[in-house]
Amino acid sequence: MPFLHASEGSTNYDIGKSPTWDGGRPHEVGKVTPDRAATVRRLNKRRQVLLQDIDNAKFSWFHVKVAFVSGAGFFTDAYDIFAINIVSVMLGLLYGSDGNASLDSTLTSLPGRSLSTGQEIGIKIATPVGVLLGQLLFGWLGDMLGRKRIYGMELAVIMVATFGQALCAPATAINVIGVLIFWRFVMGIGIGGDYPISAVISSEFSSVYIRGRVMAAVFANQGWGQLSATLFSFIIISAYKHSFLHDPPLSVLRSIDQIWRLIIGLGCVPAAVAIYFRLTIPETPRFTMDIERDIKQASSDVHALLSLDETYTVDPDALTLRVRARQANSHDFLSYFSKWENLKVLIGTSYSWLALDIAFYGLGLNSSIILDAIGFGTPSKDGAAPAAVVYQTLRNLSLGNLILSLAGLVPGYWAAFVFIDRWGRKPIQFMGFSVLTVLFLIMGLAYNKMIASSGGKAAFVVLYCIANFFQNFGPNTTSFIIPGEAFPTRYRATAHGISAASGKFGAVIAQLAFQWLKDAGGPNKFNHILEIFAFFMLTGVLSTMLIPETSQKSLEVISNESQDDFIQAVPLSDNGSSYLNRFQTSPIMLSPIEPHIVTSLPSRPPTAFSDRTLDTHKGRKASLTRLASISDVSVTS
Repeated sequence: MPFLHASEGSTNYDIGKSPTWDGGRPHEVGKVTPDRAATVRRLNKRRQVLLQDIDNAKFSWFHVKVAFVSGAGFFTDAYDIFAINIVSVMLGLLYGSDGNASLDSTLTSLPGRSLSTGQEIGIKIATPVGVLLGQLLFGWLGDMLGRKRIYGMELAVIMVATFGQALCAPATAINVIGVLIFWRFVMGIGIGGDYPISAVISSEFSSVYIRGRVMAAVFANQGWGQLSATLFSFIIISAYKHSFLHDPPLSVLRSIDQIWRLIIGLGCVPAAVAIYFRLTIPETPRFTMDIERDIKQASSDVHALLSLDETYTVDPDALTLRVRARQANSHDFLSYFSKWENLKVLIGTSYSWLALDIAFYGLGLNSSIILDAIGFGTPSKDGAAPAAVVYQTLRNLSLGNLILSLAGLVPGYWAAFVFIDRWGRKPIQFMGFSVLTVLFLIMGLAYNKMIASSGGKAAFVVLYCIANFFQNFGPNTTSFIIPGEAFPTRYRATAHGISAASGKFGAVIAQLAFQWLKDAGGPNKFNHILEIFAFFMLTGVLSTMLIPETSQKSLEVISNESQDDFIQAVPLSDNGSSYLNRFQTSPIMLSPIEPHIVTSLPSRPPTAFSDRTLDTHKGRKASLTRLASISDVSVTS
């Protein structure tokens, strides 16, 4: 890959001088001997070779594992987020009000009960607010502590919060809606943690030619999660048909209570399946190499990824050497993002996600309200028992959401999967925002005419499905992929978390605006909301201009940083004080490895992702070819 290759003369260490990373000329601070300079040059070359190995890796079973384990989290996330769509209707039946103090023995007023506006807002924005905080927190932790160390923690948080929701109940001093809001907020923190870490892991493990498809496959599980939430809702509601039609009123209320708890509780299943594999996933080679500065272990992980069998060798030129590399800190963060060419990318990814989520969550979390408002599948109440009306309403709403998922959501994700590496990210995002602008404008301007006839309602549903399709075959997928590629390793998770959190800020705005504007101009008049969505889609077209095309490029090239002098030597006369003041990291000592102790080197224990294991029962040890490098170190004071 020519864009990663550096010629022998391209790395200028200026013997006797220490290079700087601020774009200035090298300055005298102490001596770097020729041997030290040559060794550091070889380490930089070794790093570039490892990056080329990753970027040129063929599609393998390991990539399938990464996509499955990361995707299982997104399946869970989408299920838990969008299950509230139908569950909120059931909560309204049980804990809402129609203006009367309580239900009578015949449940006459049951079909008209719903949550208040405040309760509806609280239930639906609690999770996006938690997601926003989780994305910022876990994104930062992912860059500070590493991807592996926190991967799986977010699923544990989701599981605990999901159980908390399914088991909560009203009491004299406790409002059940308030408890649900709390647990959905906690669940949102876990869901938020999944976005930056899964995106970065799938990005950093993938080769250049398949990276878009791997990341799209991970994110496409969001569609399956939404589909499963509506499908399981439909199945569970249908299973309770006898209770709705034949049981006494008290049993009907008990059935509704059981249904929503089952729907919510099932969200724990995929999380439980994936959590073990997440806890045992290896650290990404890029983080190990660039942040932990452990080139030997990164080399080991890369060859395990590529399933190459080699033996460990010793670099005869591995001299005692102190080295330094770029590290994340406030000074470096400000220095990197103070450059407009870097800052504009963060602005572009953040605003594009915000604009998209205003419409995506504005519609996604309220599709049941929209379907009910346009009379899609609304049952006749003439002469029917209240419980039968409730059953038919819940069943039709879940069926309507199932149709929307099958017709628009799921196909859109997989269309993006097919074309993401062929067309590129920017063309797909441009296309998606442009088409959505036109669709929402048509739906908004013609809303009143369309809902006035049965044919118009069918046309509205068709346009709604097409909008769902181009959300996912468009900015919903690309806004997830691009931030996972466009920033350097030390800020990749943090920047993705900032971008994703901007999107969830848009989701919170959408929920607040939806509840306040849906009755502007009359009950359930959504035309103004759809017109507002069209405006934000247009602004998304403009923000896309700030984003670079990341397809078929190495992550290091996209990061807009020179890779030639990434690893640098600390001069002999430099005691590390000035270096520590500027970069806030520890000097590192590189010591040679003696041949007679090579066989006793400790190795990292195999994980669930290892393609090879150590066979110690028969006296055999798997061996790996590695050069003694930055990892063979002791920290000096």
